[in-house]
Amino acid sequence: MSRAFVKEDVDPPERSGRARSASGLPPGAVNYITAGGAARLRRELVDLRRSSTDDEERIAELERVLASVTVVEAPVAAGGVAFGAKVTVRDAAGQLRSYRIVGVDELRFFPDGVAWVSAVGKALLAADVGERVTLPDEERVEILAAEYPSE
Repeated sequence: MSRAFVKEDVDPPERSGRARSASGLPPGAVNYITAGGAARLRRELVDLRRSSTDDEERIAELERVLASVTVVEAPVAAGGVAFGAKVTVRDAAGQLRSYRIVGVDELRFFPDGVAWVSAVGKALLAADVGERVTLPDEERVEILAAEYPSE
C-alpha cells in the first residue's frame, strides 16, 4: 500500500515513533478524569508512599498518570450527558442499564464505567435525556436520566 493513503495522525504510535501517554491514550489525546477519580488516585499514591511495601513501580505509574490528567468538574446546569455522568438507558426490551462516563484511569473504580473515548462513551456523550441513541452494537436505547454523583 502506498504511504499516500495513510493518515499520519491516525497511525498507531508504534509505527509512527510517537509515544503513548501514561494512560495509554493516543498521542495528543487529553487525559480527562473526574474530580472524584483524581482524588482516589491521589489517596492511593499517599497510601502507597506511607506503606512499608514500597511498590516503586506503582508509585511511579500513579505519579505519571496524575501528572497527565485534566480534571473535569461536573457541569453546574446538567441537562444532558457530559463527562462524569451516570447515564440510565432503556433498551428495546425495556431493560434498564446504567453507564458512568469516566476517564481511562478511573474505570476500575466504577463497575458500570465506560471510558469517554470508548464507542459507548462517544455514543452517549452530548445526548439529551429523552433522546434515542445507537450504541456500537447497533442497539437503540433511550436515555432516561443523566446524573452527576459526587463520588
